[in-house]
Amino acid sequence: MPRVALGIVYEGSQWLGWQTQRGGHTVQDTLESALGRFLARPTGTICAGRTDTGVHALGQVVHLDTPVERREESWVRGLNALLPDSIAVQWAQAVPDEFHARFSALSRSYIYVVRNARQRSPLMHGRVGWVYHALDLARMRRAAAKLVGEHDFSSFRSSQCQAASPVRTLSQLDIVRHGDYFLFTFKANAFLHHMVRNIMGALLYVGQGRQEAAWMDELLAQRDRRRAAPTFAPDGLYLAQVEYPSGFSLPIADPAMALFSHLGVSPPGMTGGLYRE
Repeated sequence: MPRVALGIVYEGSQWLGWQTQRGGHTVQDTLESALGRFLARPTGTICAGRTDTGVHALGQVVHLDTPVERREESWVRGLNALLPDSIAVQWAQAVPDEFHARFSALSRSYIYVVRNARQRSPLMHGRVGWVYHALDLARMRRAAAKLVGEHDFSSFRSSQCQAASPVRTLSQLDIVRHGDYFLFTFKANAFLHHMVRNIMGALLYVGQGRQEAAWMDELLAQRDRRRAAPTFAPDGLYLAQVEYPSGFSLPIADPAMALFSHLGVSPPGMTGGLYRE
């Protein structure tokens, strides 16, 4: 049966995460409902990475199997006509049977956006995290560097995590500042449940001066979630990009630029662009 891959963007504030639930109101339930109407038959999907309640996606990838043939443009326009404003298909492409949205992925990247200002912004509610205490970029970068590489991330793992092993390889953890906004970029082969949000809580403790950067070494060594910082809010977390072998020839987009567009913030190189301290 032919296989199709879809690139999905969604604003997650109003959804109970990706994965289907009894009673619905998840991104997967809504997408599959639209697919059922578009293809005139029930159609299931497999995603690259499940996202939790309130988490957004700039680059979610799903695959599905269907005997129904449609032009790629028809997949995009037809499904978007049936989806709510907070979910949209960005691209569609036929893929070989060996493609799997989850198991073929080489890496996944998340971006977390924090607004650091004394007053909250109603316009950014649900779209970014908010911290009103001043954050020290250099301190957070020193702490972040200690997490890059292969580690046992038990101290940053949800108690509900069902992964067989807490060991993950974090290949990137970059932090840049853009005016009042801090952008944290995480890239790994895979992530544990709440891993990014738990790391964010710890990094923000360091950024506010509540802990030193060396605390990260202690947390990794202790492997005890109870000793780390509280889980940070889902508001500013975006599944930014999923990387696949080049042989599949899937569309590649710059997740940071997509995020700037989503937030209505000027991109790097323009007035107020990214800078380092």
